[in-house]
Amino acid sequence: MWAAGDWTDYELLDAGSGEKLERWGGYILRRPDPQALWPVEKNRQWESADAVYHRSGSGGGSWEFISKLPVTWEIAYRRLRLTVKPMQFKHTGIFPEQAVNWDWVTERIKKSNKRPDDIRILSLFAYTGAVSVAAASAGAQVCHVDAARGVVAIAKENAALSRIPPDRIRYIVDDAMKFIKRELRRGSVYDAIIMDPPAYGRGPGGELWKAETHLFGMVDQCAGLLAESPLFFLVNSYASGISAASLDNVLRIAIGRRYGGRVECGELGLPAASGGFILPCGCCARWERE
Repeated sequence: MWAAGDWTDYELLDAGSGEKLERWGGYILRRPDPQALWPVEKNRQWESADAVYHRSGSGGGSWEFISKLPVTWEIAYRRLRLTVKPMQFKHTGIFPEQAVNWDWVTERIKKSNKRPDDIRILSLFAYTGAVSVAAASAGAQVCHVDAARGVVAIAKENAALSRIPPDRIRYIVDDAMKFIKRELRRGSVYDAIIMDPPAYGRGPGGELWKAETHLFGMVDQCAGLLAESPLFFLVNSYASGISAASLDNVLRIAIGRRYGGRVECGELGLPAASGGFILPCGCCARWERE
């Protein structure tokens, strides 16, 4: 497991009984988490939360703000400055466990024998752009694609907060597969691809996405966008039906058979400040050229 333990502005305080308690900068949030299967004593620390997300019996849910919170606030991770915003479906705009992948992407760019500003990276399902900002902060040119205009706006804010030059990230609001097909027709080439697809969703035109059904085909299509000597390919998954080993097989078959290289896979996690455990938070697989 890769555990994101190098945060200062974020901390998993505790987890259990289907919930997690987190510090985001100066505020404490309490959110549901299906991976927190073990019982936990909800002590005073739990009662100190500034906001609690309550699930609805009919699906979805809503935030209860116990303290007066700003609409958004900032936290830092290394050189990155990122916006925290409590949103629907319990999200905050940041997946802190992904910090290990931000570091990995940054290291791959810095270790490359190419000049950073000659490296072109495609970031699909790029959400609020933390990994896009991480890659751009290392000097790469990033194409950031997401179908939701609102989260792309936050991605632009994150880039500005992190002082990324405006011309280093290109933002595209579009369905990922439609964009990939257009790029293939145009003959576009990328040195690396990052993909963080949802388990299930719909594009802006109602296009259906189901990870178990469509993930391999998308990765296989993306292989046609890679340069002759690509640097890396990163795939994340939060779909309960997809394991790290499955992602490993996807990259070995779709990317490794064409380009050689090596693949590693594993779970992502967050170490808890209390309890001495790591909360699992999805999985990923990474291909890189040897």
